Amino acid sequence: MSTAPSEFMAKVRQTTPLVHHITNYVTVNDCANVCICAGGSPVMTDAIEDIDDMVSIASATVLNIGTLNERTVDSMVAAADCAAAVGIPMILDPVGAGATAYRTSVAEALMDLGPSVIKGNAGEIGVLSGLGGDVKGVDSHGSQDAAEAARSLAERMGCIVVATGEVDYVSDGQVTLRLSNGCGLLGKVSGTGCMLSSVVGCYAGACGASVESMAAAISAFNVAAEIASGNCRGPGTFKPALLDALDSLDAATLDSKARCEQL
Repeated sequence: MSTAPSEFMAKVRQTTPLVHHITNYVTVNDCANVCICAGGSPVMTDAIEDIDDMVSIASATVLNIGTLNERTVDSMVAAADCAAAVGIPMILDPVGAGATAYRTSVAEALMDLGPSVIKGNAGEIGVLSGLGGDVKGVDSHGSQDAAEAARSLAERMGCIVVATGEVDYVSDGQVTLRLSNGCGLLGKVSGTGCMLSSVVGCYAGACGASVESMAAAISAFNVAAEIASGNCRGPGTFKPALLDALDSLDAATLDSKARCEQL
């Protein structure tokens, strides 16, 4: 990376971006809390009557289809349209795309509305790229080539694509970065993928959506996870330790621990 991850983190903390969310009811509280600990200010509203006013004053909007239904899908479409009109980043988290026809069709419809970032697990990105992925429920069982899936989808959609897993990939279709931080406990509790989307929203809202800003967001979250894994007793105490670690993460620690390479 030509810019240190900590420079992006500092900008997030200095600007406190307002991040609008339409997210799933399983993880909504976790997403709000991680947004605050990352340096942002969350607002969680999915009433269509609220969307234009709220998105118009936000720095970014995060659309997560984890517990989608007809009402919230309509609100997501309205949020995407408003984000495009006012020129703020829209982050799409296509949770469970590939698991059911409905989820896949909703994800594809929202992709047509011009997301700035598509952030999914390797299976979801594999499905949406057309290269194939294995998704059971809302969990990924991988894709044949997550890096190529991210690159291919980014090139086709003209946006940043993040494919997460044991190794994470960020691509704009031209440049692809491999990120190697994280820990196994991230897969032991629900909501960590949704929480990462909120952190991505903070960094996109404060710094714009680029390969490097998204890599910085993922690195901050995953470095905090590594720290938290040494300060907890297991999955039950990991999540609060993760919030603590992200909130207290300092520039020197982030820059020294972040593992990023260009493919």
